[in-house]
Amino acid sequence: MVRRKALTKFKYKPEKFRELIVYIARRCADDPTFGSVKLNKILFYADFAAYRQLREPITGATYRKLSEGPAPKELLRARDALIDSGRIEMEARTYFGLVQKRPVVVPGSTIDTSVFSQTELDIVDETVEFFRGKSAREVSDYSHREPGWILAEELEEIPYQTAHLNSEPIDQETQLRALEIARELEASRRAGG
Repeated sequence: MVRRKALTKFKYKPEKFRELIVYIARRCADDPTFGSVKLNKILFYADFAAYRQLREPITGATYRKLSEGPAPKELLRARDALIDSGRIEMEARTYFGLVQKRPVVVPGSTIDTSVFSQTELDIVDETVEFFRGKSAREVSDYSHREPGWILAEELEEIPYQTAHLNSEPIDQETQLRALEIARELEASRRAGG
């Protein structure tokens, strides 16, 4: 019988999640390609990069597989709370003939960056810059190469542990070495050692 290690669940931090939405919206205010789809991907990549680097995500949000790529299930509730509190507004714009819905920070709204470490803010800034200028289609297509998104079923949670999986193809030399190691391990198991 194969025993599987339980996947680590992280505590969702709603305050950090809301502050992160406002922070990203402000950082992307001058990016004409920024909208809700890109917000989803920036949140996903920032949380998963933090998990890889810090062993803990920034917000602990639960990301699910949607047809357009990973999205946090907590987003609508957090976004609505930010709208209700007057911190952001949703703006509809036409971008290349499509309606783009983008969160916009209401003038005078502040962001409590004290809830983040400097490393977390650096990770978010790097993620924002990586996606700057890329369209919603480009960031969705990019996210469709993520192993966690590929392995999950529609609407299924994408475990943070998949951040450690590599989507790059394995070269032939590495494949052959892996097969050799597997054969050695199997031979050792059969020999009782």
